[in-house]
Amino acid sequence: MNETRELIIIGGGPAGYTAALYAARANLSPLVIEGFAWGGQLMITSDVENYPGYADGILGPQMMQDFRRQSERFGAEFVTDDVTKVDFSEHPFRVSVGDTDYFSESVVVATGASARQLGLETERTLQGKGVSYCAVCDAAFFREKEVVVVGGGDSAMEEAIFLTKFANKVTLLHRRDEFRASQIMLDRAHANEKIEFVTPTVVDEVLAQDGQTAGVRIRDLNSEEIREIPAQGLFVAIGHDPNTKLFLDQLDHDKAGYLLTKPGSTETNVEGVFAAGDVVDHTYRQAVTAAGSGAMAALDAERWLAAREGHAATALAAPREG
Repeated sequence: MNETRELIIIGGGPAGYTAALYAARANLSPLVIEGFAWGGQLMITSDVENYPGYADGILGPQMMQDFRRQSERFGAEFVTDDVTKVDFSEHPFRVSVGDTDYFSESVVVATGASARQLGLETERTLQGKGVSYCAVCDAAFFREKEVVVVGGGDSAMEEAIFLTKFANKVTLLHRRDEFRASQIMLDRAHANEKIEFVTPTVVDEVLAQDGQTAGVRIRDLNSEEIREIPAQGLFVAIGHDPNTKLFLDQLDHDKAGYLLTKPGSTETNVEGVFAAGDVVDHTYRQAVTAAGSGAMAALDAERWLAAREGHAATALAAPREG
């Protein structure tokens, strides 16, 4: 494992696999340490209908397999394990998987983000079967149906309002009577006749029928009253967490842990380290935008490596004094 590679990509999702595709076609022979949870949030998504090129839609896991296979076709190599430590303090960079160290001249961080979950067993069982974490991704599957949104921030309000374009009714649940959402977003949600607010309430169980979401069992935190709400969809909008804990002591980041890159680039504060996908994006969080930034990161890495090699070649060719 003492070989120093030109590029290591950490993460196996739309951003990581697209970076691998571009890097492999540029003859960088990238090593993709994709993680045990490769595929990211697409692995808990059923039908994907908004990614260009899949006219008839595709299952999220199948789409990720297609991404992976395409990058592998051009020479990308894979390690299906989790990175446990990185050292970006000197070249070559060190990326560790347990007791195994990998070295590289450049690195793309594409470890994605994780949607916060309610922590219910029935929620996990019904992921992709009516339970969703992205209204923009899945709202079209709930035309003329009833859905529930859980959350109290701007994201929850945005999800609820967006869902009213498709669903007949949206019930918004929040554990408190007060909301973290901005007043303007609250006003918009309250003004929408399709949205009903139910507070202070928590979801105790997601109900199923024939393997699909059929409703939620909720509990009023004041009265402890338990009742059921029929719904064909449950959208959990309680936030996302970027998967960046490994990098926070070495790469610049915002208060929420999202990595910061230079404007118009995927470059981080460490030369030779690039970041792409949901680790830097808390606005769009779409497969297509993640893939686009993955392509950018590979191109940035390729150009950085070429410039570095050119500088080294110039230095070797320069006459020495003395």
